[in-house]
Amino acid sequence: MKVEQTILTSIISAIKHLYNTEVDSSLVQLQKTRKEFKGHLTLVAFPFLKISKKGPEQTGQEIGEWLKENSPEVADFNVVKGFLNLEINSSCWVGLLSDINSEENYGIVQPTDNSPLVMIEYSSPNTNKPLHLGHIRNNLLGFALAEVLKANGLNVKKTNIVNDRGIHICKSMLAWKKWGNGATPESTGEKGDHLVGEYYVLFDKHYKAELDKLQSEGLSKEEAEAKSSLMAEAREMLRMWEAGDTETVELWKTMNSWVYAGFGETYKVLGVDFDKIYYESETYLDGKEKVLEGLEKNIFYKKEDGSVWVDLSAEGLDQKLLLRGDGTSVYMTQDIGTAEQRYKDFSIDKMVYVVGNEQNYHFQVLSIILDKLGFQFGKDLVHFSYGMVELPKGMGRMKSREGTVVDADDLIEDMITTARETSEELGKLDNCTDEEAANIARIVGLGALKYFILKVDPKKNMVFNPAESIDFNGNTGPFIQYTYARIQSVLRKAAEQGLSIPQSLEKETNLTEKETALIQLIAEFASTLKQAGDEYNPALIANYVYELVKEYNQFYHDHSILKEEDKNIKELRLTLSANVAKIVKTGMQLLGIEVPDRM
Repeated sequence: MKVEQTILTSIISAIKHLYNTEVDSSLVQLQKTRKEFKGHLTLVAFPFLKISKKGPEQTGQEIGEWLKENSPEVADFNVVKGFLNLEINSSCWVGLLSDINSEENYGIVQPTDNSPLVMIEYSSPNTNKPLHLGHIRNNLLGFALAEVLKANGLNVKKTNIVNDRGIHICKSMLAWKKWGNGATPESTGEKGDHLVGEYYVLFDKHYKAELDKLQSEGLSKEEAEAKSSLMAEAREMLRMWEAGDTETVELWKTMNSWVYAGFGETYKVLGVDFDKIYYESETYLDGKEKVLEGLEKNIFYKKEDGSVWVDLSAEGLDQKLLLRGDGTSVYMTQDIGTAEQRYKDFSIDKMVYVVGNEQNYHFQVLSIILDKLGFQFGKDLVHFSYGMVELPKGMGRMKSREGTVVDADDLIEDMITTARETSEELGKLDNCTDEEAANIARIVGLGALKYFILKVDPKKNMVFNPAESIDFNGNTGPFIQYTYARIQSVLRKAAEQGLSIPQSLEKETNLTEKETALIQLIAEFASTLKQAGDEYNPALIANYVYELVKEYNQFYHDHSILKEEDKNIKELRLTLSANVAKIVKTGMQLLGIEVPDRM
């Protein structure tokens, strides 16, 4: 922030003048003054006591007096127990607002060709069932993180790895073959991922019935599982797929194409996208090759049964299986293969995996293995680990067709319907055409869902409460969206009166405390965005935008804008409003959230 930089330079000058000592700027701890004290910026005096050879209060007092005398930006000061609270002149804040107003993309750092390349993997669905609530959190976090890192000047590639092979896929295929009667998304009118998911559930139903029958004949659970003819058929189907059997591969391609089309629709509604999608069926063989290469180089070792392992005891971990005795691969093998393909496709400087915290150990191991295999991004790959998300207990009507997880499409549809009902009840859709009302309901419903999930620290487990998320008051998406629409309404009315945002403001305009606080908060967007990027935490942006909107609403309540008679003050308040809206829109866009011009 420009004001802080100016004050920091003045403080360094004050210490040189008062105590004849050059100090490094890292010693100058300058922070926002706490609300209970008078002032805007606070200097911590304690680091300078060795230099001043005086107590904290006296040191603060001396620096404050020098600044008031010699720094035109400092209007006044007070000292509280070694904390020097500085009051900054109105003209500084007006100048800062003018500067921010002149920057269309304030706080955003544009990437260059030389910026590091960060690849972010998120979504990672299986092709045997639709996306669910957990996937929603994953997709929203991955997309928001990508946008935040991009806005911090990094080159970003968004990727997805689709788990499109394995026994779980064969279960859906076998069930469709047995009981599908040729059903397709077209013939049933169902989304492809839902249709395939139903056959996965159907397999499970028949499998359980078979186990129950075998156990009723006196077999143990383990014996029944070993004797199951249905599971044997699924395993045989997997063997035939791996052997490249034409009929099996064709069925696999057909059913997967249905699922991809279904996923594509969900991604589109959610507003997330990818620069490149990888498929496990295309990467697992590369993974096998890399593992065998590592075996030749003695990075890995083979057991008597032919299985390949890595010994991580030197790293304080255990032995990890990489290839089974029959030559089939495990998840780790597939991740190695995917890394190999990505490294060929892009010169990655950093790799970020957005995956739930139950996989913490997996990524610890993957990092070491990739490093041993010579991948430059291996050692410091980032596992963006996040917590579980679930609905409040007793919300049965949103349970999916499987009866255990919350279906993403059902949840999205429910959010949009609820947003429409709530908006209509509050009269926010009065005077809207049906098309406008539908669009506002979509923007508000999705905004409520996304904001409620993204405002929570990613590391924490969370309960997503649909009713709370669509509240037009409090820390919610609709509250922020409504404030943005309110500002747009003010700006439209101003334009109707022939008023526009001036290119520069009258610097000698006196500011109220609320106006100063708002300018100071707008200016903090740049540092908040940097912190969100450094800490990989989009929640910092969400909660900052909420604080900004809350502060604006207090200002709006206490100050007249269009009815203000002083031209300079009116222009300042219009500029203030326009720049709050600008930052709100930018912040929400980073989270993948739209803001409506009318509401």
